[in-house]
Amino acid sequence: MQIPEWLAEIGKQRIAPYPVEGFVYGMGPERPKLMLVGEAPGETEIHNGIPFSGRAGTELMKFLERAGVSREEVYITSAVRSRPYKWGEKRTRSGEMIRRKYNRAPSSAEMLAHAPLLDYEIEHVKAPVIVALGNIGLKRLCGPEMRVTEVHGRFIKQPVRRLKDIESSEYEWTEKEYLIFPTFHPASIFYNRQLLELIHEDMDKLGSYLRSPDSALSLYTNTAVNDEPDQNENH
Repeated sequence: MQIPEWLAEIGKQRIAPYPVEGFVYGMGPERPKLMLVGEAPGETEIHNGIPFSGRAGTELMKFLERAGVSREEVYITSAVRSRPYKWGEKRTRSGEMIRRKYNRAPSSAEMLAHAPLLDYEIEHVKAPVIVALGNIGLKRLCGPEMRVTEVHGRFIKQPVRRLKDIESSEYEWTEKEYLIFPTFHPASIFYNRQLLELIHEDMDKLGSYLRSPDSALSLYTNTAVNDEPDQNENH
């Protein structure tokens, strides 16, 4: 499944004023076993157009394998489809200092710019569970109060945030409830290796759900509905 070109063009126009580059489509079947919502593409992804194909993607594939699914069985997307960057300096092997672009977390305004794209995917991709990879994906779906450290490894059944309309700058809650499974972003283990054990535990729970949905949900379901979402939160 892929978003229509007219919607992609709207996303490109809305994100144009911000320091971002490239554009990556979500990728996967219309009826996947899981829908994965990450943060934003990085340098590798904007060059090859494949979501989660860089270093973090390598780790993600290991986690999916632990849960018993493959890339071909999931739909992978993100809160923002262009690479947010910041300028920094790096010393070359010859000792020369050069300027280069580094990844950064997307801002709330950048997430808002691409909100119609994720809204469309959530409505049209028929996945039994939406996996929120890290705080950015979780906040985009469930509101600014949510923290992955507090809710990872739980199944949360609630509405998700969507724009009131395509021209709006305010979110509202969907009438439909979705099953959300938050876990840490795969890149988090590059900075905190201790999170690997927690991610493995989360993937074991996710795998249990995929093998036996009813029995797994009786152990892990947690319903959480937030207050009215604030479109101006910081990330």
